[in-house]
Amino acid sequence: MRASRSLLPALVVLALSASACRKSQAQGTASPQDCVLVEDGWGQDGTVPFQVEVVAQGLETPWGIAWLPGGDALVTERPGRIRLLKGGVLQPQPVATVPVADAAEGGLLGIAPHPNFASNRQFYIYVTTDAGGTEENRIERWTLSEDHTTATLDRVIFNGIASATYHDGGRLRFGPDGMLYAGTGDARDPDRSQNANDPAGKLLRLTPEGEVPRDNPIPGSPAFLTGIRNLQAFDWRDASTLYIVDHGPSGETMRRGHDEVSVARRGDNLGWPGIYSCETRKGYITPSITYEDALPPGGAAIYTGTAIPEWKGSLLIGTLGSRHLQRVEFAPGSHRVARHEVYLRNTHGRLREVIMGPDGHLYVTTSNCDGRGDCGPNKDVILRLKR
Repeated sequence: MRASRSLLPALVVLALSASACRKSQAQGTASPQDCVLVEDGWGQDGTVPFQVEVVAQGLETPWGIAWLPGGDALVTERPGRIRLLKGGVLQPQPVATVPVADAAEGGLLGIAPHPNFASNRQFYIYVTTDAGGTEENRIERWTLSEDHTTATLDRVIFNGIASATYHDGGRLRFGPDGMLYAGTGDARDPDRSQNANDPAGKLLRLTPEGEVPRDNPIPGSPAFLTGIRNLQAFDWRDASTLYIVDHGPSGETMRRGHDEVSVARRGDNLGWPGIYSCETRKGYITPSITYEDALPPGGAAIYTGTAIPEWKGSLLIGTLGSRHLQRVEFAPGSHRVARHEVYLRNTHGRLREVIMGPDGHLYVTTSNCDGRGDCGPNKDVILRLKR
């Protein structure tokens, strides 16, 4: 399916007035606030104890992990390789090599197994590719062999997602409703984020066949959430509520920093490029927390395990430039932040994927070989956090 673009340009609204920011470090335990603006750094170091194990090494910019029934996992490497983690051991040969366009933040990105993987062995990837001389992001469906050692392309299920050197999005997740969700970027064109007919700058919701579900909030549109700049991190608090972690601007509209964490529901508009930081405007979602100094975020997951009980229900965010794991704790059933703190500060470099494993532990990948970090002899690694 090819997404269509509207012939009418989207309106860029700069909400330079009527903003309501509550400035607070909100470090440690704080009184919950509507929007926390972190003005200096990213928070205090957390004190919850845990151990870090290196599960696998020798990877090159691992971007996504897809857990399979039985405990195996597929891992994407941005240069275009799908790797297999079998019995906790990274296999030397790729499961498949995917042609990718040469884009700084593009390539082979997100991956997600079909909800019925046990019976059909299908999985999905988000990839930047050359489509007849034009680079685009698209979603492909693949089939894994019975022994998990090879994979073949089934078909492209959705294409026409704008690509650029930066802001390609890329995260794939199946939701509690069995639908496929894809985070996209604005491809360095902020107007796209407010155009419901353009898949860029959105959280898309698709059927497993790549069709637009009839109950999407905008009839005929794949957009589930709009007004997004560059989405690589989201997870479900419950069946109808998501945590969204979006990148802030890096010079657009003369603004910088302010990556943000928001609580969103179907049809919400996160406001890019109309609002910024803790600004408010009718019809837009104001973030729950935003950081004056750029994180920027990689992946994120709600902690659902029991090994580190203090983290239960918290959102854990991998960060790239700031090189840490950010923990955000919300007041129960609220969009308000009660606590945020820093772990793994400058200990493992740039952190990309954050995902719960079937064993109840949190897994984190490094992204030190992406040209912006220190790619040492062990290259990038997969970490497991446990007590």
